[in-house]
Amino acid sequence: MNLYSKKQRWKIIFLGLALILISASLYFSNTIVSNVSKRERFRVKQWAEAIKKKAELVQLTNLTFSQLRDKERNEMELWSNATKEILKPIEGVNMPDYTLPLQIININKSIPVILYDNHQEVSEHLHLNLNYATFKKNHKSKPDSIVRRLFNDSLIHLANSWKYKISIEIDKGLIMTCAYTDSKEITRLERNRDSLIQAFNKELKANEGAVPVLLVDAKTDSILATNLPLSNSNKNDVINTIKRLKKSNNAIPINFSSKQNSLLYYDDSPELKKLQYFPYVQFIIFALFIFVGYLIFNTFRKAEQNQVWAGMAKETAHQLGTPLSSLMAWVQYLESQNIDQSIAVEMQKDVNRLEQVANRFSKIGSSTQLENKNIVETVQTVINYLKNRVSSKIIFEVKSDAPEMMVNHNPPLIEWVIENITKNAVDSMETAGKLTIQIQQEGQHIHIDIQDTGKGIPHSEFKTIFKPGYTTKKRGWGLGLSLVKRIINEYHQGKVYVLQSEIDKGTTFRISLKK
Repeated sequence: MNLYSKKQRWKIIFLGLALILISASLYFSNTIVSNVSKRERFRVKQWAEAIKKKAELVQLTNLTFSQLRDKERNEMELWSNATKEILKPIEGVNMPDYTLPLQIININKSIPVILYDNHQEVSEHLHLNLNYATFKKNHKSKPDSIVRRLFNDSLIHLANSWKYKISIEIDKGLIMTCAYTDSKEITRLERNRDSLIQAFNKELKANEGAVPVLLVDAKTDSILATNLPLSNSNKNDVINTIKRLKKSNNAIPINFSSKQNSLLYYDDSPELKKLQYFPYVQFIIFALFIFVGYLIFNTFRKAEQNQVWAGMAKETAHQLGTPLSSLMAWVQYLESQNIDQSIAVEMQKDVNRLEQVANRFSKIGSSTQLENKNIVETVQTVINYLKNRVSSKIIFEVKSDAPEMMVNHNPPLIEWVIENITKNAVDSMETAGKLTIQIQQEGQHIHIDIQDTGKGIPHSEFKTIFKPGYTTKKRGWGLGLSLVKRIINEYHQGKVYVLQSEIDKGTTFRISLKK
């Protein structure tokens, strides 16, 4: 009857069920995470498409700007030619007709213009926010001539800041320059275009919890927009961030103009990343809960087993007391009769042995008194008793480093341990073999090695054989070696284990006791 094997089967069954439940939970959680991740990426791509539409609008606006600037330049060239005609010196007595040039000049309703000669004297200015009346108010404490000079210099400085200029040769030695800039309409449209990109960047920065996004120039890797704590001043951080985001998702190309190709990198949101770890956190919590529960129930189970074990042992000792008393009386009666006295002597030995067994059981569950005695003598005593009660073909040999080796132990319990291991060894050797007991000292420990020449034990069962209920005998209960381990580990604070074993060659058990 192998109770341990049945328990092992149930453990495997419950472990399998637990793994199935955990796998199902992890699969379900990972499926949720995967679906959330897909939806998030879909939303990012939708958002990127919207940005692309904005980019297309920007490109269209830039094209419109280019066309408007070409139109304004044509207008300013006409305006310059008309101005040239008016400023050209009059030849003859007939006054030229300036109707058409004046009409052309009056066409300009919004383009800011400053007309000045090669002596830096302004002759005309149109559609400026700066006017002489306002300028004079700001300098009313100064003479009019100085105010006019300052106003002229301000206009020249403004004209030099403009990038569009047309030179007009009026006469020999007189060259006029027509400086102009974008009209108010183009300026307004440019502000609207720039606000698209600025609004995009503000939206990113305003939403710190959104999907991490990085929009960079494809050629220079300079940041155009991002909601990450990055700046163009730290180029290494930008490059490392781009490498990290490349591993997460493919970049989405976005072009705001024909000259500016941009790439949009993005990552999973912080919430999604946390959610990805949730199944594993769930698994760890579930495993900890099972582990703690197992420890608690195992502690209660062991405590209950100890109580049952101690109760059974004491009850056994109590039940043995009555027949022992009767047997002692019968031995004394036989000794008084005219019979072979060796029979009475041997019976007395067995009675003494039964009394010792009862004494052993009575000690289970009680505080064990350890005595500093000769361990060699204790081992020799039990071996001498067993020699005459097993097959004569079993050879016993006891070796020790010294005839006297003192160690703290309880002789009756140690004898019980030696007896249990020895009987198992004898059963393993069946009809013939050799049993060698080696007692040796190593540092602060005394080792008792019990070696047989029996069937051997598989390496996989070195620890299993000490479990309650484990047995290879048809009529065994699997309690002998379990009791051995309890006596050595709990009562003597020592160790007992299989030192070595080979199939069909034999096994060596080692008992280690502290001096």
